[in-house]
Amino acid sequence: MPDWMWAALAGLAAGGALLVGAAVAWFVRVPTRVVAGFLAFGSGVLVSALAYDLVLEAQDEGGFWPTVGGFAVGAVAYVVANELLDRHDQRNRRPSDQDPGTGGGIAIGALLDGIPESAVLGLSMVGGGGVNMPVLLAIVISNVPEGLSSTADLKRSGRSAGYVFLLWSGIALASVVSAVLGFVLLDTASGETTAFITAIAAGAILAMICDTMIPEAFRSAHAFTGLLATAGFLLSYALHVLG
Repeated sequence: MPDWMWAALAGLAAGGALLVGAAVAWFVRVPTRVVAGFLAFGSGVLVSALAYDLVLEAQDEGGFWPTVGGFAVGAVAYVVANELLDRHDQRNRRPSDQDPGTGGGIAIGALLDGIPESAVLGLSMVGGGGVNMPVLLAIVISNVPEGLSSTADLKRSGRSAGYVFLLWSGIALASVVSAVLGFVLLDTASGETTAFITAIAAGAILAMICDTMIPEAFRSAHAFTGLLATAGFLLSYALHVLG
């Protein structure tokens, strides 16, 4: 099978995790604390993956300044986009005594997370290397609860099943396209360019964790948030070292 198809499958696994979470939320009543626990665990997995597999890989590929520059650009871009969404569409979930966020904002928020993540999966295969499995696992583990919690809000707001599953299917497709483009367009790029793009994803992911995943997890999991995030970090770290 051609390498670009492997990249497409990696993107499908990443984006499909959102769809899996959405299906669980639609058909099964999942306790809020269970969702929060998965969010906390997924946060730890992502922190470890971006530190050991994204930032260090970017450093090895292109050096210090492209890594620092890309990381800063990714974080700032995510925060600015998130602020605009909060003003116009209220992407972030709010306290339980307020109305849930709208579907458009949630979808855009998922795209902000998913596109750079999937691009990095495709980028990791450039040069004949296989897909970065620790990063793929981290994305899948974090995307399932994101799709789950967001769909629960959409369901409470009265959205139809057709709307919800078309929404997440579109985001999964965007992840596939992003992974393929990350592989095809960056196949001949310089080390500095690939380092910059990899670091952009790392910066955006860290900003997303701090802005969305950890606060939402702590709202329900409270004191267990730190322990679950630590467990996720150690799992991803073990995969990095042993793999």
